Amino acid sequence: MNSKEDTFEEFEATTLFCPYCQEPVPVKKKLLLVLPQGDKYDYVCAHCGNPIGGKLVKEGKENKIII
Repeated sequence: MNSKEDTFEEFEATTLFCPYCQEPVPVKKKLLLVLPQGDKYDYVCAHCGNPIGGKLVKEGKENKIII
């Protein structure tokens, strides 16, 4: 059985409140940065295009840089 911390590990936002539009709006998830800790995503308002949220997706595997 999953612990409470693991319950929302795969949570994806589809609608968030946009402070610019002053209403709940659909969001688009866009990759912002690839970090050693995981991938940083921004949630962007589908109406005005402003970032209104974010998420850090931690990978279970180790990221390796090949030069």
